[in-house]
Amino acid sequence: MEKRTIDPWAWGERTNSAQAVEVRNAEGTLYCSGQVAIDSYGVPSAADMRTQLQQTIKNLEQLVTESGYECKNLVRLNVYTTSTQEFFTNCMDIYVPFLQKYGIKQATTLLEVKGLFATLTIELEATVVR
Repeated sequence: MEKRTIDPWAWGERTNSAQAVEVRNAEGTLYCSGQVAIDSYGVPSAADMRTQLQQTIKNLEQLVTESGYECKNLVRLNVYTTSTQEFFTNCMDIYVPFLQKYGIKQATTLLEVKGLFATLTIELEATVVR
């Protein structure tokens, strides 16, 4: 698999993402449903967004790994949150190190939504290639 990121504008280097990701010669593609802070019993978290993001990342890592893929090959990551302000203010010190841990530079979309399931405040939807 060959992966190339495209960022035509200099400001893109500061966004922890890429404007586009090209993949060639992929052996497989994993389209992940949105991952949230739900425990192994199916109970959604009522914790704050920071705590939910930590659990959401763990759930995404587990899903990707158990599917036989690697987080370093994540090419698209959409973030859905009930508050973009809270995400930027309270969660970037968790989100950015997750990306850096695997050397991820992904195409991304960040959306503020009116609500998520139950008490959830953050959801990550990923595409991974092999």
